[in-house]
Amino acid sequence: MKSIKQETILPPVLKVEGLTVYRGTYPAVRDVSFELLPGTDTAVIGPNGSGKSTLVQAMLDLIAPTSGTVEIFGRPVKRLGRLRREIGYIPQHFIFDRSFPISVAELVGLGWDNERQKLFQAELWERKQKRQKHNFRIFPFSLSWHNPEKEEAIARSLQRVNAYHLRKQAIGTLSGGELKRVLLAYCLVSPRRLLVLDEAFAGVDVSGEADFYALLNELKNEQYWTILQVSHDLDMVNRHCDRVLCLNQTLVCSGSPDIILSPENLLATYGPAFSRYQHRH
Repeated sequence: MKSIKQETILPPVLKVEGLTVYRGTYPAVRDVSFELLPGTDTAVIGPNGSGKSTLVQAMLDLIAPTSGTVEIFGRPVKRLGRLRREIGYIPQHFIFDRSFPISVAELVGLGWDNERQKLFQAELWERKQKRQKHNFRIFPFSLSWHNPEKEEAIARSLQRVNAYHLRKQAIGTLSGGELKRVLLAYCLVSPRRLLVLDEAFAGVDVSGEADFYALLNELKNEQYWTILQVSHDLDMVNRHCDRVLCLNQTLVCSGSPDIILSPENLLATYGPAFSRYQHRH
C-alpha cells in the first residue's frame, strides 16, 4: 500500500481580515484582507495616497483601525506581549534629533533583546556570588559591564549590512542610505520573524537600492524572515518579491509578480497615470 505524503502547512505569520481605517472622515483603507506565509517577501504597491502606510501602521497597532482584525504569530496584535520583539520595522521617515549624541553601535545595540541581557547579567551576578563564597579576590562589580555576546551581535549585524566601518560614527552624520542600513542592522541584532518596511528605500540611490534588495533576499533565505514591504519600484518588486498586493484604499488584486504586474492590473490600481510606474522586463 502506497503511503501518502502530507505536506506540512504552516500557519500564517500575519493575518489581516476586513481592515478598515478612517483618517478623520476619509476612508484611507477599506475592508482589506490578506495573509503572509512564513519565509515569503510580499510587496504592497499603489499610487500615492492609496493607504499603504496607513495599512502598515494599523497592522502594527501604531494607529487604531475603525474595524477589522489583525493577528501576528497567531495572536491579536494588541496581545503580542514579548512576541512583539520578533517584529522588525523600518519606517519611511526615521525622525530623530540629529544632535543627539548616540553612535551607530549604540543605536543598533538598542535592538538587543533585553531578556537576553537580563540573563547575561544574572549569570554575572551568579559568578560574583561564587567568588565571594570561595573567598576569591573580588573585583569591582557592575551590571553595566560590557557584554561580549551583545557586542559580537552588534558587530555581526553591522558587518552583514556592510556598515561596520560606521560603528563609531554619530547617527546624525549618516546619509539616508547609510541610516537605512543601520536600521536594518538594528533589526538583525536580535532574532526576528517578521520584517516590515514602509518605503524603506526612500533616500537610497539606485545602486544602493539594488544592493539592499539583494541583501533582503539573502536574509530571507538565511534566516527565514517573512517580509512585508511598501515599494514604488516595480522593477525590483518583480525581481525579488514572491507576492504583490495592489492597494488603492481597497485590495485591488494580489498574487505573484508575473501575473499581478500586468498593464491591466496596474491600470486598475494606479488609474490612467499608471505608465509612470511601469517596471522594466
